Amino acid sequence: MEKENKTWTTGFIILGFNKHSQEEMLIYVIVLPAFFISILGNLGFLTLMWSDHHLHKPMYFFLSNLSLLDICNTTVTFSTMLQSLKVGNTLISFSLCMTQLYCFISLTSTEFYLLPAMAYDRYVAICNPLRYPIMMNKRICILLVAASWVGGSLDIVPVEVFISQLSFCGSNEINHFFCDPNALLKLSCSDTHNIEILLLSEGVFVALIPLLLTLSSYIFIIAAILKIHSSDGRSKAFSTCSSHLTVVFLFYGTVMCVYMRPSSMQSPELDKMFALLYTVLIPMLNPLIYSLRNQEVKNALRKVIIRK
Repeated sequence: MEKENKTWTTGFIILGFNKHSQEEMLIYVIVLPAFFISILGNLGFLTLMWSDHHLHKPMYFFLSNLSLLDICNTTVTFSTMLQSLKVGNTLISFSLCMTQLYCFISLTSTEFYLLPAMAYDRYVAICNPLRYPIMMNKRICILLVAASWVGGSLDIVPVEVFISQLSFCGSNEINHFFCDPNALLKLSCSDTHNIEILLLSEGVFVALIPLLLTLSSYIFIIAAILKIHSSDGRSKAFSTCSSHLTVVFLFYGTVMCVYMRPSSMQSPELDKMFALLYTVLIPMLNPLIYSLRNQEVKNALRKVIIRK
């Protein structure tokens, strides 16, 4: 007997956070300002990088794309998050849920691809400084960024197709604050074994391999930095790279903790806390991390403040 897919007509109910008034109010008080700081901080960072010609360099071109990704990803998940915090259970149509799922995973995948490109840029700058203008010319930078966006948009298509064809014939309550893939799989009454294998394979390809490439670049970078005789030179090089490494470990760490740990260790409440980190708090911290440890950005910001 064919199973009825009720979600085609009724959609899903986003449960959001636990209905404990104090906990919910605390999350609301933290998340709402963090969202606006994240959006304003990344928009300000984008404006600064494109308005100051001193920042028209490959590193800042990659950073501007990272800021754009953070703005998009935060906005995609925040709409249902805010609704669930304000009014409780939130109804979302099946098509809108699939759209949110696609946008979230494709933007996250794009960031996974972009971070190794940024690490490669730092590798060339420190290990091959004389060849840097040739190896990281405008065409190469555009190709690396375009490959990140296209790769992130395409590799999610098989996962999206599989999930959209699942049957949801039982509860339609998503125990999350957006259409998270793990939460959707738990609702399905179809056999999800194949898609779980596909998601794990995607995780290895999209997250683990870029992480290994990023770390490989930094092994060569650290080896090159240690050979620098000048303490000021070493300090400057470490300062530039430590910002990127901080972002890498924050982003990869939180996302991989959610999507690459065994199902026996998964907890909906813990998943939501990690999701808050990589959808709101880390995008809020990124402009601060890159600004506070970068003298060129601080100088450009100082010029803007003086002009105003």
